[in-house]
Amino acid sequence: MNADGSASSTTMCERGSQRSITDELESGQIIAAFGRQYLVRLADGSEIACLTRGKKSEVACGDLVEIRRTADATAGDGAQGVIERVAPRRSLLHRSDAYREKLIAANVTQIIVVVAAEPSFSDELLARCLVAAYDQKLEVLIVLNKCDLSAAAAAARKRLAPYSAIGYRVLEISAKQDVSALRPFLQGNTSVLVGQSGMGKSTLINSLLPGAQAATREISAVLDSGKHTTTHARLYRIDANSSLIDCPGVQAFGLHHLSFGGIEQGFVEFSDYLGQCRFHDCHHLHEPGCALRKAAEEGKIDARRLELFQQIAGHKS
Repeated sequence: MNADGSASSTTMCERGSQRSITDELESGQIIAAFGRQYLVRLADGSEIACLTRGKKSEVACGDLVEIRRTADATAGDGAQGVIERVAPRRSLLHRSDAYREKLIAANVTQIIVVVAAEPSFSDELLARCLVAAYDQKLEVLIVLNKCDLSAAAAAARKRLAPYSAIGYRVLEISAKQDVSALRPFLQGNTSVLVGQSGMGKSTLINSLLPGAQAATREISAVLDSGKHTTTHARLYRIDANSSLIDCPGVQAFGLHHLSFGGIEQGFVEFSDYLGQCRFHDCHHLHEPGCALRKAAEEGKIDARRLELFQQIAGHKS
């Protein structure tokens, strides 16, 4: 144990020899997360398993970091490095409730929300993702998957019509048949793929990146984490200028970290009516003279979208 209370560190090699912790810092990027274990791709393309210092981890997939190689032959957790610094982020996508915050991905430029014709998707979850994207100034693409299910696709298309009407891009595909239409949207972006379980996200990833499953097995081997199922996210390199971060399926997307006004602004079609209510602190529920409710009654904004806002802003969970 060091004088500062931290565990002493060494580095493991194939012969089992040890050397003291080095002073040299190396730059890299987080490409996978398993709890407090992370896989970092270094500038030379090599990959190293790392831990964070302390119990609280504030590192996300996509983070640019500086790591120090270690040798901890006694830890038994396969640790080979420790994350010393996290570079300033371009963006940070995260969700939160009243009790905790979960980091999803860092330094992304685009969020791709995957919904499906079947099973039915949650339009509240979709709305929450779009508010989070607005907060971080991310491009948005809504992907409607399983469009080969014609009857179900027609119903899903109708539910997404209000989003197309206010300017969101909606792309229809069938991941089991052809994903080529998605590829141009990925170019030049670091995209994060988000969606509920069952939307076909894994099929989509495997169609875009045939080596993804193999890469996952390699990551598990490096981190000795084949039994782990709590992966936060995984980053796949598409080309020199494009990356895709895959997230586990989410059933909830809390926005507790955002203010009422932040959520309000995240409903982009409300912008023409904000500040027009009779009361400056209007919550757009039952107050007289509410400009948003009037606009919904007149069909100028979608009534379901206003209802979603009322649910999200009312709970902030």
